[in-house]
Amino acid sequence: MTRAAAIVALALFATACGGAPPGGQASGGTFTYAIPADPGVLDPAMGLLSVTNTVLSVAYDTLVNTDPAGRIVPGLAEKWDVRPDAVTFTLRKDVTCADGSKLTPADVAENVNHIADPATKSPIYGVLVPSGMKAEADDAAGTVTLSTPKPFSFILESSRTLFIVCGKGVKDRSLVARGTSGSGPYTLVEAAPGDHYTFKVRRDYAWGPGGATARELPERVVFKIVPNEQTAANLLVAGSLNGAQFYGPDRARMESTPGIGKMLPSAGNGQFFYHQGDDRPTKDVAVRRALTQAVNLKELAGIAGSGTGRPPTGLVLDPRPCKGDSVTGHVPGYDAAAAASALDAAGWKAGPDGVRVKDGKRLTLRLLYATTKGPGAQAAAEYLAAAWQKVGAEVKLNGVLDTKLSESLNATQDWDVGWLPIGVTLPSQLVGFLSGPAAPKGANFAHLANARYAQLVAKAMGQPGQAGCRLWLEAESALFDDADLVPVVENTVLVATKGATFQEMAGLFVPTSLRLTGGN
Repeated sequence: MTRAAAIVALALFATACGGAPPGGQASGGTFTYAIPADPGVLDPAMGLLSVTNTVLSVAYDTLVNTDPAGRIVPGLAEKWDVRPDAVTFTLRKDVTCADGSKLTPADVAENVNHIADPATKSPIYGVLVPSGMKAEADDAAGTVTLSTPKPFSFILESSRTLFIVCGKGVKDRSLVARGTSGSGPYTLVEAAPGDHYTFKVRRDYAWGPGGATARELPERVVFKIVPNEQTAANLLVAGSLNGAQFYGPDRARMESTPGIGKMLPSAGNGQFFYHQGDDRPTKDVAVRRALTQAVNLKELAGIAGSGTGRPPTGLVLDPRPCKGDSVTGHVPGYDAAAAASALDAAGWKAGPDGVRVKDGKRLTLRLLYATTKGPGAQAAAEYLAAAWQKVGAEVKLNGVLDTKLSESLNATQDWDVGWLPIGVTLPSQLVGFLSGPAAPKGANFAHLANARYAQLVAKAMGQPGQAGCRLWLEAESALFDDADLVPVVENTVLVATKGATFQEMAGLFVPTSLRLTGGN
């Protein structure tokens, strides 16, 4: 697993979806939810794929939670003291791990320090855990302090994304590669990779958000791997599933089916990145801007979002800490003739077969995208290919599964343009992907080197909360000005339900909200 996996719709605590479960449901039964791919390694320190975090969200707690309005509320920590470069959490005293052991401040500290240890090679270090962060525990006082070398603007907010391993898994991480060792309301009891993962409730759980307990929760939660959305739709209608996500044509079918519950959360941006390695034609900003001009982004947005998306206004999901529009006025408008002229001026001349050539090298673009994000992603890739072929590029499409996407981005680097959704809730979580050491040495999979972005981020990092928001928004705009990446559409996804109610935070369960309503 690599840090580059995070861009595959990393789902981290965005706006809550779904109403509070109605009263009167009995506990027991099995809640079954479809996921499009196997979650892979289950260690929270090593997983960033959205499907992995969806599965882990029922077994692990975080230090703080987010309420439906986006406010930070207690989690494992009952209170906290925030300073510009540190936050001290006072932990609840009643929390136990699934193996019966007490959660201690030392457990929490070990989670952070394990991720920050270079030997761990954790993909969430520098993304979910800020670079340079360290943790110190005071078991006698019941506190743990997370600190950074310099002031960090979102030091409290970053803790809401960190799943805390406790119990035996703290000392033996091999236990959480294919199992769980958390303080959450469910624990993994059966793993059948490629087919399903079954979790059993902990009836002693009593420290959920707002004092939620496990008293009314389903006895079991099953994550069923269903790669095909049509199959998932059929299973949901038949009552074999209680929930599934839909991006493609089956979305409309589910929306019009009686008895199906519907939620429409944001699913991150549909957008594409240009690889800026030394040997790539898209290292040249003139080429990137020309290729962007060659695309009618409004038409592409309708295709990629299947008509259900919204105009993008930034790179961060709601409830974003920095309100505003960093996109408008910073992305080149559609002008195919101007695009062709710009490519001519950049030295890319049409060859005998119409494909542009410079210094004996053809303008070839390998376009990478994930096949698990519905037909909109496939259609978007085909639209981009057609637009770029019209201005003289040779385009090779490469649709892959999420796990292969991660390998291509970081290890093989066999791509020139990547259609890559992002779903984070803090701008600081993107910095490692958009600057710094390039892959495979770092998380900067596209080899971006935007000096203005880096300068603005450096200033923003030292400004607490809202004080740095203007700088964060300007930093995003700097990326769009140089066509480092091109935001196309803010996607939504249909979360369809039957015989159950629950809440999600952009793909992660609020597990204490799970209720069966139809006798499944």
